[in-house]
Amino acid sequence: MTNNISTPIRTGLIGYGYAGKTFHAPLLRAVPGIDLAIIGSSNPDRVLADIPGVTVCSAEEAATHTAIDLIVIATPNESHFPLAAAALQAGKHVVVDKPFTLDLAEARELVRIARGHNRLLSVFQNRRWESDILAAKSVLASGALGKVVHFEAHMDRFRPLVRQRWREDPGPGAGLWFDLGPHLIDLTIHLFGLPDAVLATFAALRPGGRTDDWAHVQLIYPEMRAILNATLLSSGGLPRTFLHGTKASWVKYGPDHQERQLIEGIIAPGSPGFGDDADPGILIEGSTGVRTEIPPPPSDQIGYYISMRDAILGRGKLPVSPESAIAVMAILETTFASDKQGRLLTLPLTAEERLDFSRQEPGMAR
Repeated sequence: MTNNISTPIRTGLIGYGYAGKTFHAPLLRAVPGIDLAIIGSSNPDRVLADIPGVTVCSAEEAATHTAIDLIVIATPNESHFPLAAAALQAGKHVVVDKPFTLDLAEARELVRIARGHNRLLSVFQNRRWESDILAAKSVLASGALGKVVHFEAHMDRFRPLVRQRWREDPGPGAGLWFDLGPHLIDLTIHLFGLPDAVLATFAALRPGGRTDDWAHVQLIYPEMRAILNATLLSSGGLPRTFLHGTKASWVKYGPDHQERQLIEGIIAPGSPGFGDDADPGILIEGSTGVRTEIPPPPSDQIGYYISMRDAILGRGKLPVSPESAIAVMAILETTFASDKQGRLLTLPLTAEERLDFSRQEPGMAR
């Protein structure tokens, strides 16, 4: 897509809670050619303490502000669709934090609106730029594993106390899997393409828990299985990501460090040292058992917004396609149906949606 927008791209961020403050604002401010000009928030004092001089207004005002080219939505999940739709209809390009929408129908409608108004639409899947996923891509591309038959990814945390917040209260878009599942699903289809079917089970295992806090999901491929796990009752020690193949296995311990660095605010995105990960991946040869440490590639989530900037300026592809956003929502919706019905389910994607996805997100290890 070509645009008549010249740099800087004037950008509005809606939402200044954890996601907006920790991820989006620092990343946007670190990208040359992006000007974070407006923030939609009900807490202007908090915003201005961090970003003096920025314009603060309501979410609704920010979504349709005439001075803005790009809108980033980092609000509670149930508000994603109405705010994104309003921004697209007002002629803005839009980034929506995950989860993209509450369901597949909303996802399809947002993509339809974006295409109808010739605007770019993407979902913020920052885990594609984390150290373990970049390392997994590298080892897959090397061919060292042989034919990959098993992929497993964990997003495990230790938060035994139930907190009073919207993510842990029953309601639309709440629960651990709605929060972390879109990450795990996206990184899997980014690596391996669309699965054929889904089998999922969820539970609330913490005392007093009112939404799911444990998830185990299988994505079924013809000759491979992807196992996705999330829990709030794991104190660490397990691998975060691993792969098994016909020649070797690969395992990566330890979390990516970018979230911690963003919270601390000591090293800015795009700066030397940001995203550095000293925990190597370990390649274990099947025939000999020889273990080889492989340092992860450089990682920096600023890459998402650099790609978004370039796509708006007609210089490259979107960092995450709307076709991928639809696919993630189809899988997410199917996981909940699988848990409820207690059985394996296929994906509710049309043949056209599958083809569109394969063109945009072909995967690298099918």
